[in-house]
Amino acid sequence: MLPRLTATRYVTPLREGGSLPAVVEADDDGTYVLKFRGAAQGLRVLVAEVIVGEIARALGLLVPDLAVVELRREIARYEADQEVQDLLVASLGSNLGVDFLPGALGYDGSLPPDRETAERIVWLDALTTNVDRTWRNPNLLVWHGGTWVIDHGAALYQHHSWENTAPDPGRFARAPFDLSTHVLRAIAPSIRDRHREFAAVAGAAIPAAVDAVPDEWLATTPELPDPAANRLMYVRMLTERLANPDAWIVEDT
Repeated sequence: MLPRLTATRYVTPLREGGSLPAVVEADDDGTYVLKFRGAAQGLRVLVAEVIVGEIARALGLLVPDLAVVELRREIARYEADQEVQDLLVASLGSNLGVDFLPGALGYDGSLPPDRETAERIVWLDALTTNVDRTWRNPNLLVWHGGTWVIDHGAALYQHHSWENTAPDPGRFARAPFDLSTHVLRAIAPSIRDRHREFAAVAGAAIPAAVDAVPDEWLATTPELPDPAANRLMYVRMLTERLANPDAWIVEDT
C-alpha cells in the first residue's frame, strides 16, 4: 500500500513532455514530482507507473519512492498560469507523487550502469512492453552514483484499449518487444539467459504491485466492472506473459 499524503504547495511545473508534471511539497515535509490524474493520458498512466515501478523495486532496481498525493482546490486557486490552473483543477483528488531526487542528472551514457543492472532494466521493459526507454527519452536518472529508473507511464500500453476492446491476456503474453532501440541494449545484448531468475522474482511481486494501485484509479468497463476485476486482469496479463518468454524476448534485431 502506498502512503497517502496531501500536497501543501505547488512549486514549479516540469515542462518536459506533454503531461506537465510538477514539483510539489507535501505534508510529510517531502518534495515530489506530481503526475496528474487530469493529464491528457488519463489514469491508466498512473496505474502503469505504480505496477511497473513496484516490480522494478522488487527486482532490486533503484526506483524513487511513490506516494498517493491528494490535491486540494486551494492549491490551484492562486496559480497564475491558466494552463497549469486548468490541469490542477482537473486533477483534484488523488495523484501520483514520485520522490524528487535533488541534483539528479539525466542519463547520457557517460556513467553507465553495470551489466547486471542493465539486464534487469531491459528485461523489465520487455516484460511490461515499455516502449519509452530510448536514447531519445532514456527515462533514467543518475543520482548518488546509481542508475534510477523513472517514468513508466508508457508501459502496459495495451490497457488503453480496454474501453473499446475486451482485454486479451493471451495477446499481451505474445506481444514481441523490440530491443533494438533500447538505451541500454549495448550493455545488455542478451536477456534470455536471465529470464528464469528474473521471472521468479517478478512473479512473486506482481500481486502486491497491482494491489498498490488505488481503487479510484482503476476505471470500470463492461468486462471489468470493479477494481477487483481490474486487478485480476493485470495479474493475469503479466503472469501469462512471464510464462511465454519465447514470444517476447526477441534478440535478433
